[in-house]
Amino acid sequence: MPGYRKLGRTKSQRKAMLRALATSLLHHGRIMTTETRAKEVRKLVEPLITLAVKECDNFTEVTKTIKVAQKDAAGKRIKTDENGKKVTVYQDIQATVQVDNPSRLNARRRILSHLYPVTEVPKDGRKTRSQSKKIDLARKLFEEIAPKYAERPGGYTRMIKIGKRKGDAAEMVYIELV
Repeated sequence: MPGYRKLGRTKSQRKAMLRALATSLLHHGRIMTTETRAKEVRKLVEPLITLAVKECDNFTEVTKTIKVAQKDAAGKRIKTDENGKKVTVYQDIQATVQVDNPSRLNARRRILSHLYPVTEVPKDGRKTRSQSKKIDLARKLFEEIAPKYAERPGGYTRMIKIGKRKGDAAEMVYIELV
């Protein structure tokens, strides 16, 4: 017997579905799905959270000089004429940046290999291209989710049964981060 449920799908379809469910669970914190899918998503998400908890504080802080474009009150870049060309004016800023140690970088890459990229779109649906923003789920795992579970030995998700689905009577559950 295999160690996983096939969920009536081919391998590539099953993998894509579980990645999408895992991404949604980590992004939103709670999703509604069938009980069998939730049990499979739990197997995928809990090791990712454990990996993030282990590597949560494994970074070094480095002070770097960063060139940033100067902007006016309207938020547009300030430009000057140099030799007949318009050139953006930059200023140097000292910033403290977190640099991952090799094991945390490896953990970040392993986490991102199991998740899809997330783009958050404005709710009103207007200016979707200019106002949409990309969410870094690996950063969210390391900075928000992992510190919450640092003292917990496991069991980061819970399933709450909500009854049977109307069409096919499949058992529906909410799976959420504890």
